[in-house]
Amino acid sequence: MVEIERKFLVNSEDFKKAAYNKSRIQQGFLNTNPERTVRIRIRDEEAYITVKGKNNEAGLTRFEWEKQIDKNEAEELLKLCEPGMIDKTRFLVKSDAHTFEVDEFYGENEGLIVAEVELLSEKEIFKKPDWLGDEVTGQAKYYNSQLIKNPYKNW
Repeated sequence: MVEIERKFLVNSEDFKKAAYNKSRIQQGFLNTNPERTVRIRIRDEEAYITVKGKNNEAGLTRFEWEKQIDKNEAEELLKLCEPGMIDKTRFLVKSDAHTFEVDEFYGENEGLIVAEVELLSEKEIFKKPDWLGDEVTGQAKYYNSQLIKNPYKNW
């Protein structure tokens, strides 16, 4: 129930050629308090509720709990969410032993593309693909919960 991940900007669309899967995601937040965010997500035909705790000082590690829920229930819960909605396509891209989740955003966050890689430890080494740009791990403005409050188009 602990998530360790690093987040990066993406500097080209070359990742799309290497993607082995993609899915459309819509999500909203019942709570965006950094101490405990509560997210409702619909990914294609599946739905989830996720609770995330506060990041550690380095911004790499935090508590995460997720449970699959009925899609109809998720649609109803989205109506209760704070203003703003995340709309994106997630691409899965293998890089050696790791899988990068690359999110291409739409709507008010159009033009933003970020990649995340989950790790087993904060010091784990991984191969960085050529399309990976600057690291933004721990920068709150790139959190989905913050993108609904201050979308990329306003930067």
